[in-house]
Amino acid sequence: MWKSLEDARKQVAYGLSQCDILKISDNEIQWFTEEEDYDAGINKLRSQYEIPLIVLSMGKEGSRAYYKNLRVEVAPILQENTIETTGAGDTFGGCCLHYVLKYGLDNMDEVKLRQMLTFANAAASIITTRKGALKVMPEIEEVETLIRKSRN
Repeated sequence: MWKSLEDARKQVAYGLSQCDILKISDNEIQWFTEEEDYDAGINKLRSQYEIPLIVLSMGKEGSRAYYKNLRVEVAPILQENTIETTGAGDTFGGCCLHYVLKYGLDNMDEVKLRQMLTFANAAASIITTRKGALKVMPEIEEVETLIRKSRN
């Protein structure tokens, strides 16, 4: 896709300069910022780019949202019958965008961020139990049921 990692870094930097919402994975933040610590990597991004909402997916470690002075972390919902992770990050990101489109980007607070991450984690968790991606996306009710079950 790119001629070199440096070319890729330049293209990613351009994208970061244009976005209001960033979904980034644990390995992507480490690659781009060259920081092992996720918070340090996010802080580096925030000092260079004015991105209002950054969501970080961390696989089996859960996810985080960074918004204004807030840092919210939510544990994953792990499934025993996981078969593959294809589509989990896209599902997570899509669910975060769905939440922002439904409730808006302005005036997010800790409760809203926690709800967004919990829903996105649950949907991504469901995807890991299925082969494929788009055709196996869960319905909202299925995600909400998994959230309720995980709280028991």
